[in-house]
Amino acid sequence: MIYSFANLLSNHFFVLIMLKRFINRCDFESYEDFMRNFKIEVPENFNFGYDVVDAQAAANPDKVALLWTDEHGTEKRFTFADIKHYSDRAASYFSALGIGRGSRVMLMLKRRYQFWFAIIALHKLGATAIPATHLLTAKDIRYRCNKAGIVAIVAACEPSIVKNIGEALPGCPTVEHVVMTGKGIPSDWLDFDKRLERASDWVRPEHVNRNEDISLIYFTSGTSGEPKMVAHDFLYPLGHIITASFWHNLTPDSLHLTVADTGWGKAVWGKLYGQWIAGATVFVYDFEKFVAADLLRMIEKYRITSFCAPPTIFRFMIKENVKSYDLSSLRYCTIAGEALNPSVFEEWHRLTGLKLMEGFGQTETTLTIANFPWMEPKPGSMGKPGPEYDVRILEPDGKLLAPGEEGEGEIVVLLEGRHRPCGLTRGYLDDPEAMQRAFEGGLYHTGDIARVDEDGYLWFVGRTDDVIKSSGYRISPFEVESVLMSHPAVVECAVTGVPDEVRGQKIKASIVLARDFRDSNQQALAKDIQEHVKHLTAPYKYPRVIEFVEELPKTISGKVRHAAIRKAAMQANAVATKIKVS
Repeated sequence: MIYSFANLLSNHFFVLIMLKRFINRCDFESYEDFMRNFKIEVPENFNFGYDVVDAQAAANPDKVALLWTDEHGTEKRFTFADIKHYSDRAASYFSALGIGRGSRVMLMLKRRYQFWFAIIALHKLGATAIPATHLLTAKDIRYRCNKAGIVAIVAACEPSIVKNIGEALPGCPTVEHVVMTGKGIPSDWLDFDKRLERASDWVRPEHVNRNEDISLIYFTSGTSGEPKMVAHDFLYPLGHIITASFWHNLTPDSLHLTVADTGWGKAVWGKLYGQWIAGATVFVYDFEKFVAADLLRMIEKYRITSFCAPPTIFRFMIKENVKSYDLSSLRYCTIAGEALNPSVFEEWHRLTGLKLMEGFGQTETTLTIANFPWMEPKPGSMGKPGPEYDVRILEPDGKLLAPGEEGEGEIVVLLEGRHRPCGLTRGYLDDPEAMQRAFEGGLYHTGDIARVDEDGYLWFVGRTDDVIKSSGYRISPFEVESVLMSHPAVVECAVTGVPDEVRGQKIKASIVLARDFRDSNQQALAKDIQEHVKHLTAPYKYPRVIEFVEELPKTISGKVRHAAIRKAAMQANAVATKIKVS
């Protein structure tokens, strides 16, 4: 059973019928059936704004597409007809500013509902959207504007954002317009909401885009070096059919909440593309500071049916009295963003009866590996490959494992002789060296290490440069971190390898302590933590060095910078050696 977007796009009614048929999971009887028969056939010049949003608006105009609320209790509901209306107005307004096909526009809109109007409008223009976090400094904004040739910035009007954009602009010669939403907009910048009210009607141009044109650019927050520009084409939304319909398990009656700021790639994973292709309603909770109790109240109040968040969010929610909230509306929970500790899986299942279905992907891809509805999840496993990506494991000796074959190595995607997956990046713009590394040998190299078990499930080990080699053993930092996280004294941790004359490397754990343990005897506590690890895993994996720290170095997206910890350890070791020699 192969479903096609082709030849039906001129008729909105048939588009919707086709979309509903496409996302009917019952058509697939098993994971094997899914892998064998799932296929996306796409038309020429696919455009999410017209071919999904406008099609939904024509066929089902009163269906709520976006349910938005904030921490002050303000609530707005936007139907598909509303989303079409406001995105058309935004397209008309942007066009009047000179923004058109190929123009690059940065969006710093946090969780404001105007993000959805703006990004769809840019798609309708054939322009390129560059979502960005509000946490960017003036230096970060300047770098991105100059690197990408950004012509306009659309942002939420808040003091820190206004300050940073204002400081960055003198060094951003390509930026012609700053458009803001909110109150207190500087007089020389433009008011997005007021301009929408006065915008003229929008008529779709005869030709908007080709499939291979760039619709999205994300700046990766790498653990070292300047951020790279990850480019996605106009077919990228179709890759998220799998994300929403076969991982989030959504149907048209679903109310889905993904916890993500619109500046991160995870937002379009869980708050836009696949969800609206599935006809589901996207729930957005716009908050400034994460409070687990508030999020639990939102799930209870609005009767959320599907929920996706990183493990950290679930850990904080578990610490609340979950049983005091009515979470009976929840039918499905998914987890991504960082590897899942089995203890989180088990405790959430005990409290709610729901199994966390882990998934794996990157800024450069859509969902690549996951626990799909037909599968029994193994706590801590990423699951199995999806049908769009021919996922393989490349062993250290260069051997490419067959699908499902046991082993350990880098996760790669086989491209040679295969169709290009919907959702795979077009590459790193203006960075031929990064392109060469990532697409060498007819493969896409993820840079992530995993092992495959006897059932074909993949287990995250670490980044290629994070794996620790000690006394001949290859040790997964994540595996040790998972054990450490089960100790009551540990709030956060990072495991790295540090130089050792005998072992090559020895394991070091950098640990942020829970408040109740900060005044403990640290030497005794370190010993207790070491014994805890020895008891729960192979003794050679215990951290021989433990350092208690106030916080861990992180990227702007919140990922722990293992490379920075390793570098600091090497510098400290070099100083110590120099002192010893002298």
